[in-house]
Amino acid sequence: MIDKREILALAQQTSLTPHVVEKDYVLGWMLAGIFGHEALADSWVFKGGTCLKKCFFETYRFSEDLDFTLRDPAHLNEEFLRGVFGEIGEWIYEEAGIQIPAERIRFEVYENPRGQLSCQGKISYIGPVSPTRPPPVIKLDLTTDERIVLPPMRVPIFHPYTDAPEEGVEVLAYDYVEAFAEKFRALAERTRPRDLYDVVHLFRNVEMRPEPAHFIEVLRAKCEFKGIGLPRIVDLEPHRVELEAGWANMLAHQLPALLPVDQFWAALPEIFAWLEGAVAPILAPMQLGAGDTLIRERLITLPAGGMGQSFIEMVRFAAANRLLIEIDYRDKQGSRSTRAIEAYSLRRSQAGEVLLMAVRADNGQPRSYLVNSILGVRPTQTPFSPRYPIELTPSGAQSIPRASSSGSSSSGGLGLTGSRTIRRSPARRVSSRSNFGASSGPTYVFKCTTCGKTFNKKSMDGTLGTHNNPRSKRECYGTYGSYVRTKY
Repeated sequence: MIDKREILALAQQTSLTPHVVEKDYVLGWMLAGIFGHEALADSWVFKGGTCLKKCFFETYRFSEDLDFTLRDPAHLNEEFLRGVFGEIGEWIYEEAGIQIPAERIRFEVYENPRGQLSCQGKISYIGPVSPTRPPPVIKLDLTTDERIVLPPMRVPIFHPYTDAPEEGVEVLAYDYVEAFAEKFRALAERTRPRDLYDVVHLFRNVEMRPEPAHFIEVLRAKCEFKGIGLPRIVDLEPHRVELEAGWANMLAHQLPALLPVDQFWAALPEIFAWLEGAVAPILAPMQLGAGDTLIRERLITLPAGGMGQSFIEMVRFAAANRLLIEIDYRDKQGSRSTRAIEAYSLRRSQAGEVLLMAVRADNGQPRSYLVNSILGVRPTQTPFSPRYPIELTPSGAQSIPRASSSGSSSSGGLGLTGSRTIRRSPARRVSSRSNFGASSGPTYVFKCTTCGKTFNKKSMDGTLGTHNNPRSKRECYGTYGSYVRTKY
């Protein structure tokens, strides 16, 4: 299991509570266990908000539940589910040290409003920072009462933690177009805050926006299965007051900063116009300087003493949600000022400097800011309409090759011990913790907050021992380092 300090450092970087980050960490290992299990790997199809976060958009709202469509109705059985997740819990403890108490694995099979069986599970866990009484809970929503329109996809998940399985974690998930259509249908059926946030957020990711005709074809099939018509904006209006009332309660803990609900509601006419065939103007990207390159990596190598990864994540979050940010900036003359900007991209200059490409909100002029000179970043509640494509999503659009979803992809799955059925296959092999040696994996760079000296560490532990202060020639005692960057 990772150290508590790693959770705390990531919580600081993402401006979220440690318990939200810890749950994301546990969700990743839970997915590894589910899709490493012979009985579930080719039958359970991952969907919902957590699927969007873990499979497609790392800069997204954090989610708390795991939603699956089950292709084998026999799996909706309490005894079967408790047995399988008892095995998965034991395996997760052996691999990651996360405790999944068997007596706190619970499933309830019930009849849904359509008269079909569904199931809700509650699985408690004890991780690096969670309390033991009562332990936090992961909820599972399971159903066979769903039509899967497009072939599911084998997708690697985002799991940015130092004890991640060496071969990564791969899940069977909804095709992105179907995941988007499912969210759109959910917005029409229940009009909840998270559905509005998800639909608008997905629409704004222009790089992955599907063709309207194809999207409507999938959406129509999803709606027909549930016995409802295609969504219309007029049908959503009666639910607006209730949605606005629940906005903060449902979303505040899942986002670095609560976003204005009016901004998301105001985006609906453009989305429905797109469904009706309206063509949005194509924005030309900001021009690259001679020798400059666009940066799309998740973790960026930055000069010592410069902007931390936490600032970059806040910039990405604000830009993805079309919000101005205020930056504290020190110019070449040493003068410090605060500026409101629209953020668009990160570039690396020919000289190796990292630049934030933006537009000043006060005069609309394009500007580039040395990332090393940014001292602080704060999101505002002020929306903006993009003048250029926003190119801050890590790695750009997720590119995932299609793979057959029928049958096992294992080349001879092996149980871990005895008769247990969690497998290690070339496609989904979970490596033993003993494979993580001190010489492997990333190196984390921390800077002493007292003297500025930098230290390379193999864990996200900023605790620094006694060392010489290169400025005063005296010793620094028991200081704590600030995170600078990650080296590979």
